[in-house]
Amino acid sequence: MRKPSQLLKFTRICLHLATERVPPYSSKFSKHIFTQPQLITLYCLKLKLRATYRELIDWLAEMPKIQEALGLRRLPHFTTVQKAFQRLSTSIWRVLQRVSSYLVEGNGVAALDSTGWDRSYASRYYTQRVKLKLRALKVTLLVDTQAQAVLDLHLTTTRRHDTQIGPIITERNLERFHTLIADKGYDDRGHRKRLRRAGKRALIKHREFKPYHKGANSRMDRKLYHRRSLVEAVISVMKRKYGAAVRSRVWWRQFRELVALCLVYNLERAVRVGLILLALGRLLSQGYYPSSRGFLQSYCRKC
Repeated sequence: MRKPSQLLKFTRICLHLATERVPPYSSKFSKHIFTQPQLITLYCLKLKLRATYRELIDWLAEMPKIQEALGLRRLPHFTTVQKAFQRLSTSIWRVLQRVSSYLVEGNGVAALDSTGWDRSYASRYYTQRVKLKLRALKVTLLVDTQAQAVLDLHLTTTRRHDTQIGPIITERNLERFHTLIADKGYDDRGHRKRLRRAGKRALIKHREFKPYHKGANSRMDRKLYHRRSLVEAVISVMKRKYGAAVRSRVWWRQFRELVALCLVYNLERAVRVGLILLALGRLLSQGYYPSSRGFLQSYCRKC
């Protein structure tokens, strides 16, 4: 018997993840034709395949196994998926992205870095000719260096300094790491003090204004600090696989699309590596996946 494809595995685990965390319908007055987990999975498939809404439904017509895995009685119109993405709040995508980061076992060493994500597909030559200025979104990612999964992200349309963004994203994820690695852009004395007070190791390069700054940098564990390059590798993979520009036009939908993009990346990472929820006891003790043990055992047998 032929093993299920990577796409089928991705569909199964994405549907289960959404079923565990999202109610089937947004209202008792909805038509009850397609569930919210089904529509979330369809949008994740759209991002994974880098397809338009029309292409997604057209390709889905030739994928009977994916339809069966989704439990679709009929194919939705492409606008159904589009309207569902507009309707589902960013907080729902945030929860799914956070839970997906537990799918691969990490080592507690996190790396922090930021990048820019283009907001338009207009060519650089065209924007220069018409003198059009399109500001990119500033995306800050917190990545586990062993799992290479996105633990959390911060999004902004402004040019806030890294020393202001760093404490925001790290202090809401203190339970996810014991060592934080970052470059000198995140060098902030107050941030270091708060991390040490919480019992965390701050492996952040100092900006060399004084001789003791150079001394602190020279004593740094270079081998461990070099793992900071893994967050840059994650950024590179995401841009090459899913594109360096978002398709949405409104800023809040662009934020939502990037959160969904990190969700898709985490799911693909978990499926490809094959380390699906090795720490079941830890997840269950923290309140995640209250009824997932049976599903994951059967899922691993199918894989």
